[in-house]
Amino acid sequence: MTVTVAVESPLQDELRELVARLNDHLQPLSPPQFQFQLTAEQMAGEDTTVFVVRNGQSVAVGMGALKVHSPAIGEVKRMYTTPEVRGSGLGWLILQSIEAEARRRELDRLLLETGSTAGFEAAWRLYERSGFRRCGAVLDYPDSDYCRFYEKKLSP
Repeated sequence: MTVTVAVESPLQDELRELVARLNDHLQPLSPPQFQFQLTAEQMAGEDTTVFVVRNGQSVAVGMGALKVHSPAIGEVKRMYTTPEVRGSGLGWLILQSIEAEARRRELDRLLLETGSTAGFEAAWRLYERSGFRRCGAVLDYPDSDYCRFYEKKLSP
């Protein structure tokens, strides 16, 4: 499969649709108070870089974002691939793009929060295979049975 990964604005109808599909996917997996979803408008902030994967027909089939919290800390947000391409390695491609941008910005650590219930197993495998390690609650997220936290230290 031929794909491209590029930084794009989330304020496009096609990306708003991806955000909506991600939200629909997540809603049954955790209680609403433990879902920390950024809107397309929030993702368009200067602190966030959105990476979009497009297939050979230029259709958006995945996305992920880097949200910078400080000169040292970045957060992986809104990782999603459409069901048709899951398992094809595109999540890894997005995550590598996020990490490359974090390194370019000379961040020390990448953090992330994901769900801890059934339905998140593929995400856990992706993060762990990419060198992320489980850790305690990060940033301002609550420590809860519905959340799982990861971090990756980036070498200088």
